[in-house]
Formats: sequence, structure tokens, C-alpha cells
Amino acid sequence: MSPFRRLRLRFLAKCGTIFVWKGQRLSKDDLIDVQGTVVAVHSGGLYRVQCDQGHEVLAQLSGRMRRFRIKVVPGDRVTVGVSPYDPVRGIITFRAR
Repeated sequence: MSPFRRLRLRFLAKCGTIFVWKGQRLSKDDLIDVQGTVVAVHSGGLYRVQCDQGHEVLAQLSGRMRRFRIKVVPGDRVTVGVSPYDPVRGIITFRAR
């Protein structure tokens, strides 16, 4: 087993989301909402988000947030949708006021 796969499975087990979440099977399109704080802004519209559970996610803005030009700066509280199949990447879907 590769180290990345082991890390991914450890993360999924930590969050309780190993392909079955709250008794439901998840598809690729189902996202798990996680709260976090923006730590850094990278080029290409990517953000590094420190989640409340203690792990970091590399996230991008959702299309609707880009469309309405909602700005996200380091220190903002955001909601990130994380796929259960790739827990190190996500989509920022909401910025708290």
C-alpha cells in the first residue's frame, strides 16, 4: 500500500467517512462539508484551509463564488466541500461573515 493511500485511509477513518457515511453510500458528487480557516492563498485561485479536525485541504472557490466575486483572504472562516475519495482537495462553498 502506498504512503499516500495509507494517509488517505487514515484521514477517512479519522473523520468517519470511509465510503459509507452515516449509513449511506457516497458517490463522487457527494461532498462532506467541513469548517475551517484560510491559512494561505496560492496562485491559480487555490487556498490552503486548516480544518477544525486538524488536517489541511487545498481548496478552490466554487463557481458561484467566482461569479459573484466573493473575496476570500487569509483568516476567513469558510465551509469546504471535501470529496470522500480525495480528502486533500476541496471546494470552498461558503465564507462566514
